[in-house]
Amino acid sequence: MLFDLPSDTVLYEALIKRDPCFDGHAFVGVTSTGVFCRLTCPARKPKRENCRFFGQVASAIEAGFRPCKRCHPLAPAAAADPSIQILLAALDKKPTYRWGETDVANLGLDPSTVRRSFKRQFGMTFLEMARQRRLAHGFSALSEGKVIDAQLEAGFDSPAAFRTAFAKLLGAAPDQFRTDAMLRASPIETPIGTMIAVSDDTALHLLEFADRKALPAELKRLSKMTKGSIGVGDTSVTKALSQELCDYFEGKDDTFKTPLVMHGTPFTRQVWTALRAIPAGQTRSYSALAQSIDAPTATRAVARANGANQIAILIPCHRVIGADGTLTGYGGGLWRKQRLIELEQHYAQRRHHATSR
Repeated sequence: MLFDLPSDTVLYEALIKRDPCFDGHAFVGVTSTGVFCRLTCPARKPKRENCRFFGQVASAIEAGFRPCKRCHPLAPAAAADPSIQILLAALDKKPTYRWGETDVANLGLDPSTVRRSFKRQFGMTFLEMARQRRLAHGFSALSEGKVIDAQLEAGFDSPAAFRTAFAKLLGAAPDQFRTDAMLRASPIETPIGTMIAVSDDTALHLLEFADRKALPAELKRLSKMTKGSIGVGDTSVTKALSQELCDYFEGKDDTFKTPLVMHGTPFTRQVWTALRAIPAGQTRSYSALAQSIDAPTATRAVARANGANQIAILIPCHRVIGADGTLTGYGGGLWRKQRLIELEQHYAQRRHHATSR
C-alpha cells in the first residue's frame, strides 16, 4: 500500500546509511536525475529535496523514473517474467524510441502476452510506459521554449516527425506551446503515473493522466474555449498543486485548496460540484448522485457529465461506482480508480479513529 512506508525522514536517513532493512521494500526516485534506486544504492546520495520515496517498483516507474544502472531495482520484478526483463532492458537502451507492437514481435515476444504481463505488473502496457518516457523527455526541453532541443531529447531526427508525434499525443504541435501563453501545461509526476496540469496564474483548468486517450481532444477543446493557445511551463498554481498531490499520495492530507475553473454547462458544473461534496473514502452510484442534485431521472446525463470531467482527482469522479458496488468506467483506467479509492479509505479510517478517541 502507498501509506505503509515510514516517514520520508526515516527513509532518507536509511538512504544515507544504506540501511539494508528496507531493501526491496522502499525505493527512492531522484527528481534531479529521473532515476530511482534501492536505498542501498552505492551511488552518490541526493539532496533531501530531490527525493521521492515509493513502496513499489511499479509506482516509481509510473511516476516517470527510470531504473538505476548501478543497483538494478527492477531485477526481482523482471526476473519473475522474462518478457518484462527483455523489454525493460530494451526501453532502458532506447528510452526515446517510438516503440510499437512490431518492435515487440521483432524481439521474439507475443504482443498480446506482453500487454497482459505489463498490465498485471505495472497497471499499464509496455507501449504506454514507453510513451510516458518520451513525453517526459519532450516536456523538459519544451518548458524552456526550445523546440529543436525537445525534438532531439525525445529522439526524433526529423522536426516533422516530432511535430506529428507531439500533435497526436497532446493535440497540438510543439511550436504552438509558448512560454508566454496565458494557459500553460506542465507534467506532474505521481505514484500512479504522469499527469498533465494546465493552469493560468490564478486557477487550474485541466488535470489529466498523460496516457488518457481523450487528452488531445480535451486540450484542443480547452484552447478553443479560452480563445487562446496553451503554452508549456509551470505557474504558481501548478507548483502549489504539485505539493498538494504529493501530500495526498503520501497519505498526509486529502484537502485541495487549488482554485478551479470548471469549463462546462450549468448542469455539468452542478454535477461536478456534487462530486466534490462526496467525502474521501466514500462512493456514490450514478443514481444517488442524480438524486443529490434533485434530478433523479437524469442518471444518464449525470453519467455523461461525470465522464466529461477534465480535472481528475480534485473533482473526484473516481468516487462514482456502479449501483451493484462494482467499479465502472474511468478515463484514467480502472486500476487507478481502485488505487485512489483504496488510498482515500485510509483517510476515512484515520478520521474515524480520531473521532472515536
